[in-house]
Amino acid sequence: MKKLASLAVFLSIAFSTFSQSAPVKRPPILGIDHVSFYTTDMDGVRKLYSGVLGLASAAAVEPGGTERFMVGEQWAGYSVAPDPKATDRMDHVAFATDNIVALRQYLMAKSMKVPEIQERSDHSLSFPVNDPEGNRVEFVERAKRETVPVVPTAVSRRMIHTGFIVHDRNAEDRFYRDLLGFRLYWHGGMQPGTTDWVAMQVPDGTDWLEYMLNQPEHSDLQNTGVMNHISLGVKDMKKAQAMLESHGWKAHGDEGSEIGKDGKWQLDVFDPDGSRVELMEFKPVEKPCCADFTGPHPTE
Repeated sequence: MKKLASLAVFLSIAFSTFSQSAPVKRPPILGIDHVSFYTTDMDGVRKLYSGVLGLASAAAVEPGGTERFMVGEQWAGYSVAPDPKATDRMDHVAFATDNIVALRQYLMAKSMKVPEIQERSDHSLSFPVNDPEGNRVEFVERAKRETVPVVPTAVSRRMIHTGFIVHDRNAEDRFYRDLLGFRLYWHGGMQPGTTDWVAMQVPDGTDWLEYMLNQPEHSDLQNTGVMNHISLGVKDMKKAQAMLESHGWKAHGDEGSEIGKDGKWQLDVFDPDGSRVELMEFKPVEKPCCADFTGPHPTE
């Protein structure tokens, strides 16, 4: 009996030691949940998202939020700019997970300071962190699938990527690639031999974050608005453009369709503060410059 008791104590201590030393596994990071911006012209934002893009509007779920515009189950959110003179209108990007508690434990095990999990008004759970360059990044676990009505006028039902200015690719790679498991999808540049854009896919999906490289240390609002952007996926750019035109949009200035360096059709529109909303076909129609794609393409 004493031997059995001693064995039980030994096994208990051994299991406890193993549990404490076993690495904490990262739970899935599935894709983009939402991206939030600031604006000085909410009526103009509504004209773009509801009028031109044909997206459904929804009540805000984050503190300080004014309104959301639904891209399928994802959304672009807007709130009033606290400083109209600021040169950056992107508030934060948010990625979806199916286990917010485990993700917080994983990051803390990697020596990150992580705030407590907060419950939003839609009962989803989230917490924010800052990446190495100070960009605010949220992680969200939805309480349930949001019921989104099918809107025939919506030009897109899928947000496929978001991007922002990055000055130190190595530092960002240590966070997104090494810590979070993001993987390279494609990279390219305006000129041969240069890398101006690096597309990093989420580890457990096809959405991606785009590093916008080689930008001035202090960009003005116009440049930041072009770089800090979201991209909505479409199957057929000609049909998408025809839908925009049926909503009263006309190509002008920098707004128009073209094949990008990645071989995909794209079209840019801009909100009143200059933040870019890019429409992009899911798949390339010609060989991309600079590098081949190394991951699966998104679908609707």
